[in-house]
Amino acid sequence: MDGPAALFARRQFDADGAAYFPEALSGADIAALLHILADLPPDRAGSRLHGIPALSPFLASDGPIGRVASECLGRPGMAVRAILFDKSAATNWALGWHQDRTICVRQRIAVPGFGPWTVKAGLLHVAPPFDLLERMVTLRIHLDPVDADNAPLLIAPGSHAMGRVAEADIAAAVDRCGTATCLAHAGDIWAYATPILHASEAAHRPRRRRVLQVDFSADPLPGGLQWLGI
Repeated sequence: MDGPAALFARRQFDADGAAYFPEALSGADIAALLHILADLPPDRAGSRLHGIPALSPFLASDGPIGRVASECLGRPGMAVRAILFDKSAATNWALGWHQDRTICVRQRIAVPGFGPWTVKAGLLHVAPPFDLLERMVTLRIHLDPVDADNAPLLIAPGSHAMGRVAEADIAAAVDRCGTATCLAHAGDIWAYATPILHASEAAHRPRRRRVLQVDFSADPLPGGLQWLGI
């Protein structure tokens, strides 16, 4: 995407904390990604990805996915975490309204402002200072169509500008911002500011719905901490 369409998407991203990039991937791109991810277990709701070098050409700042992230960040970014969500009739779940608040790193180092620490799927995660999250972008790369009956992402536009929202205040924040539904065709990308409030219902008519979700950052980490990467 370039020209007026790219400018509109960037303005939408800055204002709402989310932007839609239709047809960001070609049919050949989708086929290649599905081939790369084919060996992941289909019975898991989400698979955290690491050590898949074949994804690098897609996620690099000049790749078809990385370009979208860099456009939203305003500078070249790098992919720092990826999860494949594979929702189907067998793995049909709902996720309540929340903010993403952790990052994935290589090793545990005591750095002021970073904590608490957790391990998810064998990978080390930590909650960083919130302003780091505010400079990140998360992309949802749609490998299957997502209509209103197949558990689209729900977002609260503008909630990315509210800072850290306490759990007890999330419902009121969503009411204040309203909600938007992120429908998509295969090959489309939705980008959102990583701290935006978001949710997903269980599918009403479940079909396979594979979404590759990738976090991007343009910032190095302090104190010897390193992004784990993809």
